[in-house]
Amino acid sequence: MLAAASTNLFAAAQACLDEALPLRKVERTQATAAAFAAGRLELGAAAAPAPIGEPGRPERPLLVPPRALAQRGPGTEAGRGALVHAVAHIEFNAINLAWDAVYRFRDMPAAYYADWIAVANDEARHFSLLARRLADFGLSYGDLPAHDGLWDMARRTADRCLERMALVPRVLEARGLDVTPGMIERLRAVGDLATVAILEQILAEEVAHVAAGTRWFTWCCAREGVDPDDTFHALLQRYCRGALKGPLNRRDRLAAGFTPIELDRLDSLVA
Repeated sequence: MLAAASTNLFAAAQACLDEALPLRKVERTQATAAAFAAGRLELGAAAAPAPIGEPGRPERPLLVPPRALAQRGPGTEAGRGALVHAVAHIEFNAINLAWDAVYRFRDMPAAYYADWIAVANDEARHFSLLARRLADFGLSYGDLPAHDGLWDMARRTADRCLERMALVPRVLEARGLDVTPGMIERLRAVGDLATVAILEQILAEEVAHVAAGTRWFTWCCAREGVDPDDTFHALLQRYCRGALKGPLNRRDRLAAGFTPIELDRLDSLVA
């Protein structure tokens, strides 16, 4: 395993974020998470974060608009491989999103960094599980095209932690809480229990990730003296109108800290 790239947390986070090779990104993430847990990384002064650009990622997959992606059902091996590839792409992006949340926002409590380092470590493990499952279908990550919607929202929320916490974990990543149960049902129906087991593990852990977004969104709202329910609704209307889809997984969203008011307002906006 690679050693953490620095004893400064923000520099180590940048090294994880900038790493392009998936295996090395996973290894750097694991090493940095272990170093933080052992108390070997400091929250001391560091160079100001660079303006957000492209994260470290391999030359493939080819990134295309979401509408350009072929829709394949899980009834065929090719369809199941495409589904696993799509989820692996989400998890790879989620590693970068978690590290950018650590790297970019420098004025947060220590517990904030502990949360997002733990999320990065989980996402790296999820990606590794899916990469191994891809090999069972004769595929590697990058073999199929993918879209860039997750990182696009990171760019749009790079200047304000409150907006990042509202719109990345609580909108884009929370979408996984809505769609994964249906994916699990369809895969179980065709007997793909190996992929089902991976997705069930990911779903259980993603509730905690979305909850971290809720926790720090609420904290940022308190710091700025604004109402969380009203602020979340306003941000949805500003950034996401027409892009939200239902049905919502209310049970897991409630477990992740959404309020009934927020969910009712979300229901009014979903297509």
